[in-house]
Amino acid sequence: MSQPLPRLSRYHGHGRPPAPVRIAHLGLGNFFRAHQAWYTEHAGDAAEWGIAAFTGRRPDAARALAPQDGLYTLVVRTAEADDVEVIGSVSAVHAAEDNPAWLDYLRSEETAVVTLTVTEAGYRRAGEHLDLDLDHPDVRADIEALREDPTAPARTTPGRLVAGLIARRAAEGGPLTILSCDNLPGNGEVVATVVRELAEQVEPSLLPWLDSDVDFATSMVDRITPATTDEERATVREHLGLEDASPVPTEPFTEWVIQGRFPAGRPRWEDAGAVLVDDVAPYERRKLFLLNGSHSLLAYAGSIRGHQSVADAIADPTCRAWVEAWWDEAAAHVGLPEADIAAYRAALLERYGNPRIQHLLAQIAKDGSQKLPVRVLPTLRAERAAGRLPSAAVVAVAAWIAHLRGAGAPVGDVRAEEVVALARGERADAVRRVLAELAPDLGADAELATALTDQVAAFETAADA
Repeated sequence: MSQPLPRLSRYHGHGRPPAPVRIAHLGLGNFFRAHQAWYTEHAGDAAEWGIAAFTGRRPDAARALAPQDGLYTLVVRTAEADDVEVIGSVSAVHAAEDNPAWLDYLRSEETAVVTLTVTEAGYRRAGEHLDLDLDHPDVRADIEALREDPTAPARTTPGRLVAGLIARRAAEGGPLTILSCDNLPGNGEVVATVVRELAEQVEPSLLPWLDSDVDFATSMVDRITPATTDEERATVREHLGLEDASPVPTEPFTEWVIQGRFPAGRPRWEDAGAVLVDDVAPYERRKLFLLNGSHSLLAYAGSIRGHQSVADAIADPTCRAWVEAWWDEAAAHVGLPEADIAAYRAALLERYGNPRIQHLLAQIAKDGSQKLPVRVLPTLRAERAAGRLPSAAVVAVAAWIAHLRGAGAPVGDVRAEEVVALARGERADAVRRVLAELAPDLGADAELATALTDQVAAFETAADA
């Protein structure tokens, strides 16, 4: 009878010794571990920059990684083979409910950076200007709890940040950078806005200190990272002769463009290829519009056509034509040279076609109500302002509406109950309701509504075929 394989751990000599914690991270998911943690692992001063990473609401990742001393295996899948690497930059893992540990890290002068991968929905924004949703039950609960006790556990990301910042100011922990790594334009400004708006409700005296001591940095991130399957666990056994409860599959391509001051310091991420710039906005638009926008289009339209993954969908000539048309429309609003755009598009086609990266359309389809406003609507608005009806943007939005009406991938959205209700009933009325909710400024655009209705009808006919 064969002996069980040992579990991945530092005890077995895999990975470097844990570095002292100087980064606190919210969102212990696969993308963080394939991206920021990988860059920190490959910084020239990695031995000085350990990460303490906290889960979202589910503690599963912390439970899987704690027995492995925070170690995990990154499985980089090319079209031909796998490159396997043990990542050791995560020095400590915590479940979200470990509020005392979170506050202790924020109080410490050693902690110089807080990074975030909480997805678009994690910032709890709503309304035309996407301010903090002060009417959300979890936001209201955080305000009430933190007013009574600033060390109380918070439910939301803005609440956890405000509680940590209150603790840091009280402990005289010094300056700090908060760096968002979520797919949002101006994500540093997004974080600054929701933190300031919550602080104003909880502890208004914190606001001047935020201005003087807290740097809200902005970044553009890019690395396709699917969910973990048993295939990756088997790959680790084959390559390392070890059990890894939580390996991470990813693609070879990675990009990180950062804009920030970092008054308390940061790892030398540029050693791993990160780019520090004065203005990250054009790079954000390139990624959000071309990659994320086409991902959303494929997630809805591709799944309606029966595809399961990005690789399957991009191999479909109809889906590829929609993507190419979308890139034509969106590229005009990115603000980078044509040669840069052309090279990026070519790289995307190669990445999308990698058959060994099973990026599921159902995973990408989640939270469309939060994603479409930043991925698709800017191009749609710009084209309509120029008097044009952008056919590919219409396809993307119509596919989402058809998805809400039951076609393609199942609905998984932070506002599912609300947006699905709007999409029910007679098609033309449903389209007008959803459009008015998604983009109030376009709600009265009759030509756009008609085009969307016709395209939704085409998708529903295809789904029924």
